[in-house]
Amino acid sequence: MGSTDISRDAASIMSISLEGILYGFSVFMFLGTIYALTQNRRVQAINHSSLVVALLLLLLSTAHIVVNIIRTEDGLVKYRDSFPGGPEAFFSDVSQTTYLTKNVLYIMQTLLADGVLIYRCYVVWRSTWIIILPCMLWCGVLVTGVYAAYISSQARSNFFGGDLAPWVEAFLVLTIISNLLSSGLLAYRIWVIECSVSTVRTTKSTIVPILRALMDSAILYSAFLFPGLICFLASNIGGIVVLDMAMPIMSIAFYMVLIRIAINRNRPLSTIPRITSGNEQGNPLHYHIEPLQIHVSRITHNDGTSVYGTGTEERLSICKAHSEQENIVSPNFT
Repeated sequence: MGSTDISRDAASIMSISLEGILYGFSVFMFLGTIYALTQNRRVQAINHSSLVVALLLLLLSTAHIVVNIIRTEDGLVKYRDSFPGGPEAFFSDVSQTTYLTKNVLYIMQTLLADGVLIYRCYVVWRSTWIIILPCMLWCGVLVTGVYAAYISSQARSNFFGGDLAPWVEAFLVLTIISNLLSSGLLAYRIWVIECSVSTVRTTKSTIVPILRALMDSAILYSAFLFPGLICFLASNIGGIVVLDMAMPIMSIAFYMVLIRIAINRNRPLSTIPRITSGNEQGNPLHYHIEPLQIHVSRITHNDGTSVYGTGTEERLSICKAHSEQENIVSPNFT
């Protein structure tokens, strides 16, 4: 095992302290999410799927920090003098029930977060082909996570020793790739839709803030996983600290997106201005299009359709682009 700068008991104290700070902020974000989703809405109009996801993220992160507190108390107080080798040996034992429990919770939250992100990709793209690779990565995260937990339960071994470390590293690599790929596909599709309507809209875009929130959340989550992966590759105890901090970070990243989508859904829809185009003789034709409010449950965007056209085709292409834009802030998106 490589050398570490801090002992395992000190790392446990640092881990629970930093996780507690981030958990407090995630609770604040959760309350903001609930307020944004339920503000001035009847029960039937509330996005129940978003509420369920937000609640599950809170429950999993709460259970994780509670188990982490119990584990720290066991190692530093309860079994300090009775466990062979003291606190250092206790925190090195990966077969401890508290260790297994908190890592199972981490795997469950990772699968939930990645699954919601893949679902968002499907809603925006409306194609099963586009999510085949993200789904394969999600399955890889599931397999590596479950097998790593199984290895931990079989033997009393060091975290960086034996067969455990490679599976944890594979789990982190697949999680990072899945997160970046799904976020990239989602951001690209939203950007394409935004470009389709930007030339015919007079009001401020409501899609760009969602795009920024998606990218910020992906960067925030990946920014924590990359140092954790590096620590594991270097057999540094800091990797365990980073993974504990990643639990509330996952919740915060998704609350950011849910709040932004909920805020945009409460804004009035964009209006479409009068469009001017020319016919084959070069004479200008003027089409006045009244403000539209379109509610759709599926995307009908056609990448081959031009925003500009003549007569009925022009109006249909604009309406399709706007309907796609609305779908991003609709309940189906979350």
